[in-house]
Amino acid sequence: MIKHLPRDSALQRELHGEAAEWSITDHLLAATVDHLAVANWMFQCVNASEEGDQPDPPKPVPRPGVKDEDEGDGEEAGGQDERSPGAETPEISPGQLARFFG
Repeated sequence: MIKHLPRDSALQRELHGEAAEWSITDHLLAATVDHLAVANWMFQCVNASEEGDQPDPPKPVPRPGVKDEDEGDGEEAGGQDERSPGAETPEISPGQLARFFG
């Protein structure tokens, strides 16, 4: 019964926090926005004059469970990064990808 609770249920939010509201579509959309922002930034850098200041690189769309780099939590620089390979990531099945891409 718990397995089939809706994603926005109180139990799912308590167990998974904000990540419970993010579907595979939301993650793919955030990745798309990040890639487009980087492509636009690269275009601006290439077409800007060499004497002028280069634009700042874009900031990625905030993801659930990943702390913003600007928000310091008092952790040393040698601390483990939230995006490290050992960090827990949602599993995406081949069936979910096939349904998304039609």
